[in-house]
Amino acid sequence: MSITLTHVTFDCADAADLAGSWSAALERPVDDGASPDYAVISGTPGFMFLRVPEAKAGKNRCHPDLAAADLPVEVQRLEGLGASHLARHDEDGSV
Repeated sequence: MSITLTHVTFDCADAADLAGSWSAALERPVDDGASPDYAVISGTPGFMFLRVPEAKAGKNRCHPDLAAADLPVEVQRLEGLGASHLARHDEDGSV
């Protein structure tokens, strides 16, 4: 038996809004039917966004790691979309 990763799921306050931000960053469309409660960006893996009642309380324990051929250009593009560049990390040679 094998396991397949289908989605990376994000708990959030507004699923459609957060999905829209990730859609712009990934240049992948949000699936039809997005709402403040639930939204999906299909693909491998897909990104799923679910509204939860509680506020974020601390560090995210799960996050996607992204790569780019020209990192400074992508950081600038994402900042233009409203993202914040908080830090650059080098974890055992992975930037």
